[in-house]
This record gives sequence, C-alpha cells and structure tokens, in this order.
Amino acid sequence: MNKLVIPRDSKKEFLGRWNFCVGTGRLGLALQKEYIDTLAFVKKNIDFKYIRGHGLLCDDVGIYREDMVDGKVVPFYNFTYIDRIFDSYLELGIKPFVELGFMPKKLASGAQTVFYWEGNVTPPKDYEKWSDLIKAVVKHFISRYGEEEVLTWPFEIWNEPNLPGFWEHADEKEYFKLYKVTAEAVKSINENLKVGGPAICGGADHWIKDFLKFCDTENAPLDFVSRHAYTSTVGEKTPHFTYQEIMPQEHMFDELKSVRKMIDETKFKRLPFHITEYNTSYHPLNPVHDTAFNAAYICRILSEAGDYVNSFSYWTFSDVFEECDVPRAEFHGGFGLVALHNIPKPTFYAFSFFNELGKELLYKDEHIIVTKKEDKSIVFVAWNEWFGKASDEEKEYEIAIPFKDGKVFVERYTVNEEYANPWGTWREMGRPRFPSKEQIELLRKVAVPHITTNNSVAENGTVNIKFVLKKNEVSLFKLKVVEDESDTYIGLDDTKITSYK
Repeated sequence: MNKLVIPRDSKKEFLGRWNFCVGTGRLGLALQKEYIDTLAFVKKNIDFKYIRGHGLLCDDVGIYREDMVDGKVVPFYNFTYIDRIFDSYLELGIKPFVELGFMPKKLASGAQTVFYWEGNVTPPKDYEKWSDLIKAVVKHFISRYGEEEVLTWPFEIWNEPNLPGFWEHADEKEYFKLYKVTAEAVKSINENLKVGGPAICGGADHWIKDFLKFCDTENAPLDFVSRHAYTSTVGEKTPHFTYQEIMPQEHMFDELKSVRKMIDETKFKRLPFHITEYNTSYHPLNPVHDTAFNAAYICRILSEAGDYVNSFSYWTFSDVFEECDVPRAEFHGGFGLVALHNIPKPTFYAFSFFNELGKELLYKDEHIIVTKKEDKSIVFVAWNEWFGKASDEEKEYEIAIPFKDGKVFVERYTVNEEYANPWGTWREMGRPRFPSKEQIELLRKVAVPHITTNNSVAENGTVNIKFVLKKNEVSLFKLKVVEDESDTYIGLDDTKITSYK
C-alpha cells in the first residue's frame, strides 16, 4: 500500500513544457485529408502549441525549382504547397517549429537520400544559392503571415547530422558550415528570428560541445540548443518490425541533465534547450508504440522532463507517416499518438489526461502527479508502467487530499491492457492488415477510457481516495465539490423504485 498525504498548497507551478510541441511525418503529408483530420482531433484534446517535421525543402513540397532562361539556370521559388500546409496548421491554432531541410535535389551536391520518400541529405553544391533559398523562404513567411507571427517560430537547422544516414558522412565540419550560412541567412531577414541546432540524436553529445565552441569562436548566431532523446536499445530487426528493450526513464533524464550542464558551462548559459524528438523507441516499426505500456511509461516523462528542458516534442502525433514505406497494417508499430483511421492509442490518452491537469502543482513522484485548478477542484494522474516484475504488477494507493468539507464527486478515467487498448482488440481480431469499415468502427468504439464515478466525503479539510492501478495502467482522477439539489425534488424517494428498496 502506497500512502500519501498531499500538501494543501505548494506555491509551485506545473510547467506546460510537455505540450509545447509535437512531431509529424514529413510536411508533405499535411496535404492528405486524414492527416489534417487527425491533427484537428489531437489539437482539440491535447492543445499542442507547435508542430515540427522534416521535409520543408524536399521536392514533394516543391519550394525550390529551376528554370532555363536565355541559356542560364534561374532559381524559382514555389510556395503553393507550403502555404496550404502552414495555413492548415495556423487555422487549427498550432504554429510551425520550422526545421530547415532536407536538400532540394537540384541544389544537392550528391545523390544520397534517406527514407522511403528520398530526402536528400547531402550539402548544397552552391552555398550562395542555398542562402538565397533560405532568405526567400523566410521573406515569404513574413510576407504571408506577418512579422509578429513569424518571430514566434523557432528555426532549427537540419536533423540529426551526427548520423551518416541524415547527413553525408556525418561530416561535423561541413554541418557547422551549413549551420552558420543558414543561421546568418535567417538573421539577415530579421535579426530577432530564433535559430538553433544541432538537432543531434543521443549518444553523440560531443557534438554539442563542438557545436557550442564553433558558434562561440565563429560568432555564429545561436538562440537555442536542440537534441533528440529515445530510451530504446539497438534491438532486433525483422522484415516488418523492430523489437527493442526500453530502458528506465532515468536514462533519458540523466542525458538531459548532462547536456543542460554542458550548455551552462559555456557563454551560452541558460540558453533554451529543446528536445525536438523523443519517444520510447526511435524506430517507426516497433509495436511498443501501440501498447498500454508505452502510455504508462511516457507519463513520468511528461511529468518530469520539463524540470530539465524548455520543451520536449513527442515523435509523432499520427501514424500518417512514411519513413519506412507506406504503412503495411492498421497497427504496425508507428510513432503516432493516433493510429490510422483516427483511432486513438493508449498514449494519446496519457497526453489528454495531462491536458486536464491544473497549473498549481501540489505533489508529484515517479508514479503520480497531483494538481489544483483555478476552480479549486483537484485533478491528478497516476500510472503503473510494468517492466515484468511480479511484485509491481499492481499498485495500491491511499491518498489524503486537501479538500473543502462535504460531499466530493470523483470521476475516474482509466486506460490499461483492458480499456482503451485498440491494439489488443486488433490482435484478437486476427491482426487484419486492412480492416473493414465495420472492424474500424469497432476499434474506435473500444478506444475510449473506462469511466467510473462515486461520491466521497471530505472531513476536517481532507478527502481520502483509495484505488488500485493494474499493470500498464494510467488513470485520471477529477475531484469536485457536489452541489446537491436533491432536496429541491418534491416527493423524491429512491426506495420506491423497483430493486432499489
């Protein structure tokens, strides 16, 4: 039994860093109806402020083109698709966290690409034309959306250049050159625009040190530092899946604290530090993303990572995503909070539960966070990620919570292996790759939390709440004062109802 006594007031704030940004598949996917419908659903229920994805400058978005005029190659900048994409984002109330990449093929120095959709990852063959492209893009954004709006957009330069798959030869020196040219191009349009990098993945933090030293000695613009964070091991790959062990959350927290310390030991002390991608597995074909375990595991990161970084962006909001080809099944291990056909996964509800929390932080530990809202109601989330140890399969709690004396209405919303687990239902169906409309409708029906309600009583300024968390469970609790109007009903007598005597 875990017994907790929650403080009456804490004077602490639960920082909204957990929903600052969310990741997306390449930007060109935003031209699909299902993508926009899903984003609208996610925004309504979770209220992410920014969205970040690859492919702004890739050929499917079509910004960089070339014409032949009088025997000379003349660049042409085409904003038809990116306007449609960013218009859609802003209409939904979500801003771009702009990633500048990858390389337009006609501007590329080589043929190396990444992903099914062939994003070119080579340096520009002409840095002057690259700089002109960046200037034209930023100018257009300001012209279309206004300077005041675009000044709120961060501009991140490239993605994971420490990996040879994302940047030819993982050439650090060449990336630093690209970074400086790009950052200076952005700043030449408006010096108050925010630029940053190096957007590396974990395991290569010497890049952070080298990058900060470069920006210092070369006087390269730098307004924020970015990095990615995943907690999976290398694992085993099969033709259709990747299986990896997931390390405890402390692995991520230790990395975040280490990089924060690294930044603060330089002239860039206290510079914003953004995690522009994170998840359990870094592979888009790992079934763990579809599970209740993933939801319970992520809760501690939502609760705690904001203590170490300025923002952390879950990768990604939707399974409308094509890094490893077009998805081959309804559930295929995709990164998304929401599966294909707009079916919420358990992790979606972890986020939506956190969206219900108040701003005043009363208490948190490794498995619970308790908050107070402006209307004095209490909202808390509790979770139990299960790594397989028998003694941890269930957790029992008794919590003393400060509350106004009288009746208390308690709502509980639960996600676990049994409830709001469409992946489990899909397995029971026989894992249909391309489910029928009737099967899709059933998966949507089961993809909802289990709701229970009850009355409790607060005495001497405290209400006691007892509950049990099953394995891989996340529960949201809402405690509100009961405004009882029973005595306004003339002749009310429930004992006269058959079976209630």
